Amino acid sequence: MSEANNVAAAPTPASSTLFWIWLRIGLLSFGGPAAQIALMHRFVVVENRWLSEKQYLNALSFCMLLPGPEAMQLATYVGWRLRGSPGGLIAGLLFVTPGAIIIAVLALLYTQYGDLSVVKQLFIGVKAAVIVVVLEALMKVARKALTSALHWAIALFAFIGIFFFNTPFPLIVLGAALCGFLISTTRDTKDALTSTAPNKSMFASTVKTVLTWSLIWATPLVLLAALGEQAFLLQLGTFFSRLAVVTFGGAYAVLAYLGQEVVTDFGWLTAGEMMDALGLAETTPGPLILVTEFVAYIAGFREGGVAMGLAAAALTLWVTFVPCFLWIFAGAPYLEWISAQPRFKGALSAITAAVVGVILNLSLWFALHVLFEEVSRAHWGPIQWWVPDASSINGIVVVLSGLCAVALFKLRWGIARIVLVCAALGWLLSAAS
Repeated sequence: MSEANNVAAAPTPASSTLFWIWLRIGLLSFGGPAAQIALMHRFVVVENRWLSEKQYLNALSFCMLLPGPEAMQLATYVGWRLRGSPGGLIAGLLFVTPGAIIIAVLALLYTQYGDLSVVKQLFIGVKAAVIVVVLEALMKVARKALTSALHWAIALFAFIGIFFFNTPFPLIVLGAALCGFLISTTRDTKDALTSTAPNKSMFASTVKTVLTWSLIWATPLVLLAALGEQAFLLQLGTFFSRLAVVTFGGAYAVLAYLGQEVVTDFGWLTAGEMMDALGLAETTPGPLILVTEFVAYIAGFREGGVAMGLAAAALTLWVTFVPCFLWIFAGAPYLEWISAQPRFKGALSAITAAVVGVILNLSLWFALHVLFEEVSRAHWGPIQWWVPDASSINGIVVVLSGLCAVALFKLRWGIARIVLVCAALGWLLSAAS
């Protein structure tokens, strides 16, 4: 990735190329946002050189500011950057669709059999591979994003704040942005002078985009309200629409809010079923927020059988992911101009540094929960941290992670090859144990 910044010579990909690349990404996007950001980085920056390191990190910082799943929005932005709105739709939809199909099938099986432990066994090797892939990406992103002592300090404080004090992610981002904005100077004006400032035409296009995608987002809810016969679906759609707007801080912030609401307030799932849903979402490809589809299907199934479950799942996918296209298509045209202004550039750089700390937190959380069967939360006053039970270590995952590290760092295997080989080995070792 040392030459990743020399991206200008890379030609704009054809729509067909974009389709197949994002289909691969959608099928391989296991392990949550940290792993997905790493996977996209490899395909977009390292292998195809469609975006420079700076452009990718600016886009990531921008997406971290938005409500909802940051990885889905980053995928949509990259597609938009390469081929406009059609490219954004291709990338965004293909990032979600494979996982959504798998979750729908698993939800159907879950209501019939109630136990999907075989799925978790099948993907144990995948999760072992993800640990190493995320580690590699974290190292590379850190080298590019942490370019000063200030950035290192911001990343460190971000990690400490979220890992040890459970500080809300929006506060971390806002604090980093404010720090970068205030410390930056206005002397570096080269990028600002060469960038195109927003004009009336851009503002008019933005208003049109917001109105169009707001209408698309609201259409099924308006139809349900007009029919007046599906109170359950309307309640479900309204809840997940609200979830898409108020949950800042990425997928894990969404999941924390979701778990409390659907179990305690609505009673759609039991606590055990919610844990099964989260486990499946982390095991299968696609955004973690696809757990909403599983939750909606179970709730709908109990309300009116398979047909109602499928309708609930489809409605939830719509109101959860359509807003992602709205945020990106409305905001993306301004990102280059914002990132060129000295103080805004400083704010974005500081946010990127904070994101490194957040990714480290996500990576550590994921690794602990994959390597150990039992992980608990310890407290000492306001300080808290994760403590694994050493006796619950999963030897199969340890061995597979070591093999993945050799394959990635020494043999230079590709991601797809590593994931497939580790999935096969994981299944064989699990079945034999």
